[in-house]
Parts: sequence; C-alpha cells; structure tokens
Amino acid sequence: MASAAERTAPTEQPIIGPGHTFASVTDKISSIVLSRKTPLAWLFGFAVAFTLMNVLLVALAYLLLKGVGIWGNNVPIAWAFDIINFVWWIGIGHAGTLISAILLLLRQQWRTSINRFAEAMTLFAVACAGLFPIFHMGRPWVGAYWLLPYPNTMGVWPNYKSPLIWDVFAVSTYATVSAMFWFTGLIPDLATLRDRARNRFVRVVYGALAMGWRGSARHWANYETAYLILAGLSTPLVVSVHTVVSFDFAAALVPGWHTTIFPPYFVAGAIYAGFAMVLTLAIPLRKVYGLEDFITLRHLENMGKVMLATGLIVTYGYMTEAFIAFYSGDTFERFMYWNRTRGPYGWIYWLLLLCNLVTPQLMWFKRFRSSTVWLFAVAMVVNVGMWLERFVIIVTSLHRDFLPSSWGFYSPTFWDFATFFGTIGLFLTLFFLFIRVLPAISIFEMRTLVPAAQPERKEAA
Repeated sequence: MASAAERTAPTEQPIIGPGHTFASVTDKISSIVLSRKTPLAWLFGFAVAFTLMNVLLVALAYLLLKGVGIWGNNVPIAWAFDIINFVWWIGIGHAGTLISAILLLLRQQWRTSINRFAEAMTLFAVACAGLFPIFHMGRPWVGAYWLLPYPNTMGVWPNYKSPLIWDVFAVSTYATVSAMFWFTGLIPDLATLRDRARNRFVRVVYGALAMGWRGSARHWANYETAYLILAGLSTPLVVSVHTVVSFDFAAALVPGWHTTIFPPYFVAGAIYAGFAMVLTLAIPLRKVYGLEDFITLRHLENMGKVMLATGLIVTYGYMTEAFIAFYSGDTFERFMYWNRTRGPYGWIYWLLLLCNLVTPQLMWFKRFRSSTVWLFAVAMVVNVGMWLERFVIIVTSLHRDFLPSSWGFYSPTFWDFATFFGTIGLFLTLFFLFIRVLPAISIFEMRTLVPAAQPERKEAA
C-alpha cells in the first residue's frame, strides 16, 4: 500500500501524457511533417499570413520608390514605428533562447516540448526586427554597409561610441548563435525524418541536412558537448542583447530615456513579451495537431507563471520610472511623466497599464492558468501591451522634450501599419512553413521523457 506521505503529497501534472512509448512519440511528431495531408487550419492560416507578407513586400517596394516620407516620421519624432517595431520584435525573440539555453542549463525538463518552435520563433522574430533599421535608412544600398567594419580603405570607420553600432554586433551575434543552437538541436531529428521518409527526394534533403548522423556513441558525445557549449554562449546573449538595445535610449539625454533602470527593465520586458508570444503560438499548435499529450497544461501553467513573474518585474520598472522622475527634482523629467499620463498620448499609457499590469494578475489563480482560453487571451493582451509600452517610451518622450518650440505630434500613416502588419505576416509565414517541413517538437528529447509516461507498478497491498 502507498504510504501516508505518498497519499497526501500533491500531485503534479505530467510533462508528457501517460502511455506513450518510444515508437508512439516518434510516429506522432514525425507524421506532422511526413504526412501528405495538410490540416485545413494550416492552409487557412498560411493563406492569411502569406497575404500579409505580400502587403509587406508592396509597402517596402513603395518605400524604396518614394522614400521614408510615406511614413509618419517627422521632426522631432524621427524614430517612430520602425524603432518601436524593432524593439518589439527583438523582445519577442528572447523567450526562445531563454527556454532553450537557460532552462537547459538549469535542467528544467518542462522546456522539452516547447523549446524547438520557441527557437524557431527567435530566428523569425530577429529577421523581422532587422528589416526596420535597414529600411529606416530609406536607401539601404547607400548606407547599410557603413555599419560593418570592413577594411579601412576609405579612411572612415563606424563610430564605435554609438549604441546603434553596438546593436549591429549584438543582434547579429544573437541571430548567429541562435541559428547554430537551433540547427544543432535539429540534427538527430533530421536523421529520424531521413530514415522514415518514403519519397527519395525528401530522404536526400533530410539526409544532407542530417550531416551523416547515425546515432553512434561518438555522435551523441560530440552532440552533447556542442549543444552545451552553444547553450553556454546563448545564455549571456539573453541579457546582453536587449541591454544593448536599451542603450539606444539610456545613453541619450532625452527626458524619459536617460535612466539606468532601462537595461534590466528592457530584459524583463523582452522575456515577458517572448513568453506571451510562445503561448500565443503553442496553444493553437497543440489544438490543431492534437499535441495535448506533449504540450500539457503543466507547460502552459509554467509559462503563465514566468509571464506573471516577469510582468511583476516590468511593473516594478514602471514604478521606478515614476519614482525617479519625481524624486530627482528634475523639471524636465517630472514634465515627461506628467505628459505621459495626461498629455495627448495619455490614453495609450493607461491602456498599456491595463494590458501589462492589471490583466496578467489573473495568472495568480490556477483556474485561469489552467484554462487555454484565458491563457491565450492574456497572452494576446500582453503582446499588445508590450507594443504600446515601446510606443510610449519612444513617441511620447520625443514629441515633447526640452523646448516647446520643437514640440510636434506623430500620427502613423497607412504605410506604417502596412509595414508593421506585413512583418507579422512574414513571421507567421515562416512559422507555418517551419511546422510543415521540420519537427516543431524535439523527437529525441521527448523520447527521454517516455519512462515518466509509463504506468507505475503498484505494490500489492
């Protein structure tokens, strides 16, 4: 019989559904890729995403033809939707590396079901982010290459005192290491797809990508070493990348930007937005493909808890901003905060507090954390709230600074919105293609959890 301690111990939801074997795990995940039958939900979602991506292509083509004047950028709001969206997309890309690298080093097994598509999400988000500063130049073929440290044949080097140059190196390093980390984790699964594919062309493609993987002891030893090294390299990048992005603002003298709270504040906000996007993608994915046994409520609950924790850190950042503004005694800082709350864009500030501060408090309650509907709704609200936060930081701080004679007002144009929603289409198009041609869940890592899914042998009374 079970002991009293075992009977009274709280039951923890499993990481994987009961009854699965090594074969059933492999069959379920690989069938999503190798099956010729595509779900209608995938076709509909891909059609919408592809349409939005074409809107992006039209918007960027028109931008190159006419110039950045088609956007609402003006003086003094020279940074507007483009930098708002750059920071927003970079933040979304943080959860993938956090789930994959940091939770791997901390031996958190619940990361297993969500790390693969979170890593892919990172790459797609960084690709979307990179578009905005490039096209913000108006003529990127004239100015973009000046950001690169090519040989000094023209007597001109990039200004390494500028945080914008730090961005180039930080984001490119982050994208490179994340791509290597993602592809390294895919290698054993690519070999599985190679061995199970029936079409010769498909076998050749997956075989080439698998790089001769045979699953020998030497292969596994080299794989583990490489994976841990890349995880170690990726971990500081989670902190450094958005810290460097925050320096774009903190290193300036603009009221509302010149503050030391920005680096940790931005990092927490990035993880907050990233986990919200992971929930936004994971909930429909598990429903459409019937992956409830692999992406369980325990995964969703844990992500809800992380979102709550980082949301509280972001809330502390809001409080600190207000405290610094008033306690400093600086007239301009005090006016900046007054303008944020009561100025022309004041309604956006209160709306972002509703999205980022009030709504996530539902995650304190298990009833809401264990409901996929509520989790999805809260995640969507946080996605909107984090975008509004970037709008408040950038536009509200710029449109009224030191001199009333230089005050202005910013109104986004149709092309601002077309570019922004077009990048959402690009992101979703890449994500839909990813889940169709590559395993969205790590096959070999899920197989390591199979022993936990086997029914336990009960001792005779």
